Parts: sequence; C-alpha cells; structure tokens
Amino acid sequence: MENLAYAEPPVTELIEGKVYLMSPRPKMGHNFTASNIFNSFRNYLKGKPCKAIADGSDVFLDNKNRYVPDVMIVCDRSKIQRDGVHGAPDLVVEVLSPSTMTNDRGAKMRNYAAAGVKEYWLVLPVGKTVEVYLNHDGRFELEATYTEYDAWELEHMEDDERAAVCTEIPVSIYEGFRVPLVDVFDDIDDFT
Repeated sequence: MENLAYAEPPVTELIEGKVYLMSPRPKMGHNFTASNIFNSFRNYLKGKPCKAIADGSDVFLDNKNRYVPDVMIVCDRSKIQRDGVHGAPDLVVEVLSPSTMTNDRGAKMRNYAAAGVKEYWLVLPVGKTVEVYLNHDGRFELEATYTEYDAWELEHMEDDERAAVCTEIPVSIYEGFRVPLVDVFDDIDDFT
C-alpha cells in the first residue's frame, strides 16, 4: 500500500482556462536535456541581470494561463515572486514529450507569443533537434532549426551540407550568447 504522506500533489497547468494534469514524470533523456540547457543558461548569465530558472516554477501569464516550462530566462527580476514568475519570461524552453507536444506547439506557444515572450525553444531529445522561434508582433516565427549530427551522418554529407551545419544556437537576448548543441544533448544517448 502506498504511503500517501509521501505522495506529491499533482502538477497542473492552466491552459486557456482549462486545468491539465502534467504528464507522468519525464524520462531521463528529457530531464538531462532540460538540465543541460539550464546549466548553459545559468553559467552564461552569472553576474548579469537576467536569471535562468529551471523546471518546476510556475509562469502566470494571465488569469487563464499558468504554465510550468522546462527552462526559462527572466530579465525583469520584479516578475520573479515567491510563487513563480508573473508575466512573460524573455525566453522559454519546452522539451517536447508525446503527451505535451500538442499544447507546447499550439495553445501555449500562441499564448507565450501574445504575452510577449521574445524567444521560444522547442527541443526534441530523440532527434537532437532544437527549433528556435522569435516573436514578431505577437506571434512566433521559426528562426532556425538546429540539429546535432553524429560522426557518421557528418561523414556522409556533401561538403557544402557539412559546411552549413550550425553547431551553436545563438540566444537573442544577449549579443554573443551562444549555446553549443553538444552541450544541449550531452550524455543523453542512453536515455532517449
């Protein structure tokens, strides 16, 4: 029999006024990917005004939308309160899971853009891909897709294809802020 004294309350999100139970605990590949991104953000932002925030913190966009992103960056520290972030973060990262993908690509993406999130990352650990969207007049437009290729794939590309491969993701909130793809997907191969 389960000891309910140790049971955690369910994690929920409020999406356009409807409560959604978060998916079961994410797989390790999801956790490692989110942790890798958070660590890259945190290391770069040390001593700067913006703050990297890891999974588990609520974002209160408005009275109908409360989300729990995997990673975020908030530059206006007055938005950070004891119970979460009140208002739009500057950057939001969602590591996609099959059970949350529809909302991450749909309603949440729309609402983040409308609220003023400047940059939105959708990360797919299985394909080692990061889609980066930038906000243009209240809606996100795909800026670029970044994929980490293994040695075999790189070896079998044409020279011009290999030359076009981007190995770092530029982060729009700081000039020169770049996250290496190899860091994003470090040590996830056995867990995806």
